[in-house]
Amino acid sequence: MWCVPHPEKPNHTLVLLDTEGLGDVEKGDNNNDAQIFALAILLSSTFVYNTMNKIDQRAIDLLYYVTELSHLLRAESSPNLDRVEDTADFVSCCPDLVWTLRDFYLSLEADGQLITADDYLETSLRPKQDTDESLQNFNLPRLCIQKFFPVKKCFIFDSPTHRKKLAQLETLNNNELDPDFVQQVADFCYYIFHSSKTKTLSGGIKVNGPHLKSLVLTYVDAISRGDLPCMENSVLALAQTKNSAAVKKAIAHYDQQMGQKLQLPTDTLQELLDLHRASEKGAIEVFMKNSFKDVDQKFQRELQTLLETKQDDLCKQNLEASSDRCSALLRDIFGPLEEDVKQGIYSKPGGHHQFIQKTEELKAKYYQEPRKGIQAEEALRKYLQSKESVSDTILQTDLVLTKREKEMEARKKAEAAKAKAQMLKNIQRQNQLMMEKRERLHQEQVRQMEVNRANYLAQQQRDMERRLQEEAAKQEERIQAERRRLQQLRNAAPPEDTCILL
Repeated sequence: MWCVPHPEKPNHTLVLLDTEGLGDVEKGDNNNDAQIFALAILLSSTFVYNTMNKIDQRAIDLLYYVTELSHLLRAESSPNLDRVEDTADFVSCCPDLVWTLRDFYLSLEADGQLITADDYLETSLRPKQDTDESLQNFNLPRLCIQKFFPVKKCFIFDSPTHRKKLAQLETLNNNELDPDFVQQVADFCYYIFHSSKTKTLSGGIKVNGPHLKSLVLTYVDAISRGDLPCMENSVLALAQTKNSAAVKKAIAHYDQQMGQKLQLPTDTLQELLDLHRASEKGAIEVFMKNSFKDVDQKFQRELQTLLETKQDDLCKQNLEASSDRCSALLRDIFGPLEEDVKQGIYSKPGGHHQFIQKTEELKAKYYQEPRKGIQAEEALRKYLQSKESVSDTILQTDLVLTKREKEMEARKKAEAAKAKAQMLKNIQRQNQLMMEKRERLHQEQVRQMEVNRANYLAQQQRDMERRLQEEAAKQEERIQAERRRLQQLRNAAPPEDTCILL
């Protein structure tokens, strides 16, 4: 075995495995060939079958050991020409066949037409169309080879150099070799480097270093015991290790996803379940990607059980986180109210209504707080239930004080009514006295007005009489004055012929 970095594929290792030739007459044990064949097939992704000159019946018969291999591997069913599906799982992990023909001397022709090396291989492996039982020994190896090697390739090689130089072949430089041979080798290497696939086991698992080590130990140990390894047993051994690791990876992926996305407490249980289902789906995908041949789904069921346990644990943690969060909120929000109760703020008439009103305000504030979780209602209900006795005490105090207040109010109202009645009575008496006083004053005023009027009339009468007297006196004075003037005139009378104008 020779392990080197793959010359064309990064992060791949090219493992070259060289075996003894098949059909060595010196060994005298054909079963030894089958063991070598078995080990080569089980460990390889590309099986190079190297023969001389041409494809003949002997070479095909040697390769026919693959049919014995199918029995020795104790796969689920032995090869059956009529039931290809019985060996389909085995075939899926069989290597590609590359048949190399050294010192090829034939002409690649068929029916006068040039053919390729691959055509030559297909023609050589083609069974004859006949039902004669004598042809079974001819057809059976060919059918088995075609069944177990779905991908087949053929390369022919000319002699590398002149016969005389063959003894020195290992010391010759490439320019001393036949150019056609050098090109044929280059074509062969190119195909191996670019077309060989990664070794894959049943179930699609790709073999890495640890897997290859496990396979080699398993197969060699089985051969040493005289019992060629059963592919199913070796796969189950790998499956145990691989699937256990796949479960761990899936759980680690689940924990990582939940750790990144989950913030406890969640507002609803559905939010947690949705996150769980998304992470569970991812975990199952990781498991399916890394699992191998979990035929009875034992490990998938184990994973499902672990995920269910994880879900149950997270639900419990969610409940606890929600309870803790709500308890802290209730203490912060309702703490001042409890302190006011202790201080007797609500021990007064109407205090219970104020207490209930304040409680409703604080409940609204509590509901506005985010991330309370699924215990929000239950925590609030339990808290309010625990404070029912406080509420009842405040209510009873409120009722007693309210009753006293009403009684005092009633007494005040009665006293006020009595005082009001007395006041009204006093007012009425005062009004009566005032009315009487006003009446007396009015009568007095009327009398005074009559007196004044009488006095006025008397004064008017006296004034009139006085004026009349004065007028009479004045008239009398005028008359007297006129009499005196006339007398004077008489006394100084002019002559008789004098005219006197009166």
